[in-house]
Amino acid sequence: MKTFVVGIDEVGRGPLAGPVYVGAVLVPRNFDWRLVRGVRDSKKLSPSAREEWYWKLHGLRKAGKLDFAAASSPPEMIDRRGIVPSISRALRKCLLLLNVNPKKCEILLDGSLHAPESFMKQKTIIHGDDIKPIISMASIVAKVERDSLMRRLAGRFPKYGFESHKGYGTAAHQLSIKKHGLCKLHRKTFCTRFVR
Repeated sequence: MKTFVVGIDEVGRGPLAGPVYVGAVLVPRNFDWRLVRGVRDSKKLSPSAREEWYWKLHGLRKAGKLDFAAASSPPEMIDRRGIVPSISRALRKCLLLLNVNPKKCEILLDGSLHAPESFMKQKTIIHGDDIKPIISMASIVAKVERDSLMRRLAGRFPKYGFESHKGYGTAAHQLSIKKHGLCKLHRKTFCTRFVR
């Protein structure tokens, strides 16, 4: 029976605006890790290095060596249900997109993440995105896809500079909120101290 390993990480837990993203990467148990030697947590890579890795993963997927998926939950869901349920929803969607059989895979998750209970073999690893290459790859997928979306959305909301800070609470972003108020990309529950 062919078995698999899945790595999962989330990106965008803390920003004031934009969706939260989850990335998942699936490899066969006998995956040749030399193919991704040097991969690192997305936070420790430059934007250009992240892009380079992202397209390398595309190439490996095209060659049938691995598969990956990303899914998101929007700001309105984060406001309505909270960040943790929103992350859980995106995580479940990733697993559905990968068509993963719970009996045929082991799941490695970063930080405080958990897969649905039907996945009996799962392990949450503190700093997993730094320790486990498969979680590093998942973090790259999530980060590149979220950043790309925020750059595209910046054109629709030009007053906020989303193309530079991607929705995170930089001083410039906070200033733009105070000046222009909130737009529909903002997580209202995250911005209460900036608006009266």
